[in-house]
Amino acid sequence: MNPGTLSFLALFTTAAVSVSAPARAAEPVHCTVILDVDTGVVIHRQGGCDQAFYPQSTFKLPLAMMGYDKGILVDDHNPRWEYQAKFNRSERERKATDPTIWEKDSIVWYSQEITRRLGKQAFADYVRSFDYGNRDVAGGPGGTDGLTESWLSSSLKISPDQQVSFLRRFITGKLPISAKAVTMTQAIVPTFAAGDGWTVHGKTGAGWLRDAKGKPDRNRPLGWFVGWAEKGGKKVVFARMLLDNKRHTDQPISFTVRDGLIADLPKLASGRPN
Repeated sequence: MNPGTLSFLALFTTAAVSVSAPARAAEPVHCTVILDVDTGVVIHRQGGCDQAFYPQSTFKLPLAMMGYDKGILVDDHNPRWEYQAKFNRSERERKATDPTIWEKDSIVWYSQEITRRLGKQAFADYVRSFDYGNRDVAGGPGGTDGLTESWLSSSLKISPDQQVSFLRRFITGKLPISAKAVTMTQAIVPTFAAGDGWTVHGKTGAGWLRDAKGKPDRNRPLGWFVGWAEKGGKKVVFARMLLDNKRHTDQPISFTVRDGLIADLPKLASGRPN
């Protein structure tokens, strides 16, 4: 096998049934998929790209679309909401936040304030009309609330293949939202310079799978980086996902996934092999 080729790996594997054979550790799941925006042609696809997982903070992209379309969000710096102690978030999130800060610093409580203002019905209607992943915003796993947590290791799941399909419909104006919602969402998504003249726009997401008791399994971290990239007249959408089988302590797994994709994208988007 070509060493650069990622295998299509099963999410969980077990050893052959035997009283003396312990279960093997679950294998990592990798995927990188890149589509041409204009044609929808797959430029690059490797790994378990049809396997669905929690979107985590990549869901801030559709949330921004909903917020701008509904008028809850106004522009790139409004509304600016103050942190409240009742949000009970980490020190990193205890600050006043506007739409740009929200996307850049991945502020969870700001997402939850948007969905509270949307309400359960409008929130569910947007997810369905977007045909986003499994469209399940009921919540429940781990005691999560559907309105404010369904995308956070809960009921809502999406595959990398579905991520790029959704993003292509967003970029090409095929989602049922206003032109302003499209333009403003694009304006607040973090931007990164890549090699060979490429500019990357994307959102990270990180979390963990849940164990049999519904608790986060720190040995099964999940990392995402999804978005679009452009160079001259060429534009692509991408998703990279890693479900690992070991703890990540040096930096969030999503940063590892993001940095790898930014480094790899110029070559992959040009259709050159690894």
